[in-house]
Amino acid sequence: MGGEAVGAMELPVVVGVDGSEGNPQAVDWAVAAAERAGLPLRLVHASLWEHYEGVRPRLGGDRPLEQVCAENLVSTAEDRAHRLAADMRVSTEVWPEDPVTALLREGHEASLLVLGPRGHGSIVGLLLGSASLAVAARAHCPVVVARGAEPNRRATYRRVVVGVGDSAGSAAAARFAFREARSRGCELVAVRAWHRTVHLSKPSASAGADPAGDGRQRADAWVDRVLGAVREEYPEVALRRKVVRGTAHRTLLDEAATADLLVVGARRRGAVGLQLGRVNHAVLRRASCPVAIVPEQGRVIRAE
Repeated sequence: MGGEAVGAMELPVVVGVDGSEGNPQAVDWAVAAAERAGLPLRLVHASLWEHYEGVRPRLGGDRPLEQVCAENLVSTAEDRAHRLAADMRVSTEVWPEDPVTALLREGHEASLLVLGPRGHGSIVGLLLGSASLAVAARAHCPVVVARGAEPNRRATYRRVVVGVGDSAGSAAAARFAFREARSRGCELVAVRAWHRTVHLSKPSASAGADPAGDGRQRADAWVDRVLGAVREEYPEVALRRKVVRGTAHRTLLDEAATADLLVVGARRRGAVGLQLGRVNHAVLRRASCPVAIVPEQGRVIRAE
């Protein structure tokens, strides 16, 4: 998984526990990731129950009902984790604060943050909760939203797909994807979309020119540049390249249909954190498989 290597410190895989319908799949995904990497799991719930003191009923005279519910949610998630991996090292935390604030703080000491999708109404699985979106946009470590269909979440396709974007941060996403493919023992597919640019103000190309061919060559050259920085570190990973004519978001969504994980990079811009563009938003809301958002300076989980 992506960014700077984690040495002696074993930064945990952190999963946000919120009790939503999709949360169990986030716990399951996080357990599998931690188990592959040999890392501990940390279950975190945050809510603003303190804001309701004096309004909501209290149990035993000193514990708000919301706090008891939060502790039960985390305890249930811990039981689920141990059923999946009996020897998993698990820690838990319940924070009486805004979930985004708590999870972003946890991300400073995490190898990976795992969140669940939060669907609504008749389109469950399509919409992403605002808290998950905010964390994905601003976290200092890679963030996985464990969305998509069950075959994808259970890694039945044996394909990790990485989108090779336009920013220099694509190298961090590629490194994360290579590590994921290696830890899973599966194929890595590096995808780059391109389209022909039409310049109305310029004269038409000469008979021998091939603007479409030039566009593909530029896309190929960029894929070479991004992958060249990390490819030699992972010679055992089976790599396949796909340079596809079309839009980036549509190409990635198509590839995600038969992928176990889709990895995309995000650009950090100063103190405001990551800027999630249209492609990031599209895959986070609509991909058929789990999606990893990797910041330019994310951390790496070693899975040797």
